[in-house]
Amino acid sequence: MTKKLFAELIGTFVLTLLGCGTAMFLGCATPAGVVGTAIAFGLTVVAMAYTIGGITGCHINPAITFAVALSGRMTWKEACIYWIGQFIGGILAGAVLLALVNIVTPSAEGIAEGMMGLGCNGVANAGGAMGACLVEIIATFIFVLVVLGTTDSKLGAGNLAGLAIGLTLILVHLVCINLTGTSVNPARSFGPAIFAGGQALADVWVFIVAPMIGAALSALVWKGLACNKE
Repeated sequence: MTKKLFAELIGTFVLTLLGCGTAMFLGCATPAGVVGTAIAFGLTVVAMAYTIGGITGCHINPAITFAVALSGRMTWKEACIYWIGQFIGGILAGAVLLALVNIVTPSAEGIAEGMMGLGCNGVANAGGAMGACLVEIIATFIFVLVVLGTTDSKLGAGNLAGLAIGLTLILVHLVCINLTGTSVNPARSFGPAIFAGGQALADVWVFIVAPMIGAALSALVWKGLACNKE
């Protein structure tokens, strides 16, 4: 169990650091920034899937772990271990991002707008908390449904699952970055928000609750789709 906790910690740390770091330093105010950030998140998932997938399945996302547990593919005790590792990984990444800002900012001019936000999510462009919840529920539902389908022991995509999941994460980011910054991952949102503080921390509940709801819906739908798989 310790190995799995550590693997999920590392995977979530890398995802949050590289994904949010790209959002910070590249910026999301231009189409190129949006595409670059989406690709960074997706490629990181692909890389981690083929790195720690054999150890934990590479959830690196509490919403995925929630859906997997609801689907009966892991015990709730295992899920709690995964969640601990994931949230610690996200928090450590947030700390490193803050340190990078403090190192880079004094000597950098015109670097990515919003860098001080540490790649956090927001609700304003989605019309407030309820709009952001709707966006995140739908995006997480789609993303986690792909995860459940591609990793199904009988119907899944086998070794190609990691690629399919990474590409799907790119797609949901392309759609949602300008609305919420795209979370679909409570640990990725929570870690940076702690260190950014302010409105990012006040709104972080949206990016914890909504992805978990979306994940639960995906587990329910996949159960229905896969029930007659013979």
